[in-house]
Amino acid sequence: MMCEALKGRHFLDVADFSAAELTYLLDLASELKTRVGAGEETRALAGRVLGMIFMKKSTRTRVSFEVGMYQLGGMAMFLSASELQLGHGETIRDTARTLSRYVQGVMIRAVDHADVLEFAANAQVPVVNGMTDSAHPCQTMADLLTMREHFGRIAGLHVVYLGAALNVGTSLSLGCASLGADFTFCCPEGYEPDAERLAVVHRLAEASGSRVDIGRDPDLAVRDADVVCTDGWTPPELSAEHDVRARALEAYRLDDALLVAAGPQARVLHCLPAHYGEEITESVVYSPQSLVFDEVENRLHAQKAILSAIMS
Repeated sequence: MMCEALKGRHFLDVADFSAAELTYLLDLASELKTRVGAGEETRALAGRVLGMIFMKKSTRTRVSFEVGMYQLGGMAMFLSASELQLGHGETIRDTARTLSRYVQGVMIRAVDHADVLEFAANAQVPVVNGMTDSAHPCQTMADLLTMREHFGRIAGLHVVYLGAALNVGTSLSLGCASLGADFTFCCPEGYEPDAERLAVVHRLAEASGSRVDIGRDPDLAVRDADVVCTDGWTPPELSAEHDVRARALEAYRLDDALLVAAGPQARVLHCLPAHYGEEITESVVYSPQSLVFDEVENRLHAQKAILSAIMS
């Protein structure tokens, strides 16, 4: 029943899915990971094509979606926005309706979240948000899968996000709140999520019985945390603000001293690419407490589950 309910759905934002639906996708991701590890073929998407539109550069998103579609028996088609007519004046609406006649699903990685919403509103096939300025739901599913693998659960964990609350942190807070994990945004004033998104996180936390708060002191915030995560402080579209943001966020760097303050039970997440010496140090990424490269791998398995559920 759950699988049927997901068929044909867009995957644009974690908040669009219930806790039961998110759990189903995590269960499916675990199953697909086990099967590929055992050398079993899974051809759930045989004969199906995923069009992948990139308005931003990518390493993990492109490779994981391409490999995922191959492992599911289908294929992925890389489409650079600059090489499409989309990059030369064709409308998003026309592009969405055109691609819908050729492919069975579209993944789009864009700067402006509104562009993905417009594309999905005009597409006649399922659309996956591969990342925008305000949401990174595929990364969240990989993070949740990684936490569940390591701790055996998500409910009851305490997750701390350090630094500017951009797309990665906000999306992760939605997933954690929905599935019962406590979540702390630790950032200087002015770098927390916008009020509208924060209200959604609080609503989900209230429903699951979890807690969401905002802290200012990194040493206090990470103390006894189960998971400490961070992301780059300055996305490319805000590059002109780099120096200002770096000064404001310097105290929120996840370094060896802060990891000691968190305690030996804490595990580290970072979506990569890392900007060593800014939001995180290389020694932390490669420390025994890091789950960063498990997290990288789980992009593949989480996205395979999403694609299998909505495109099959």
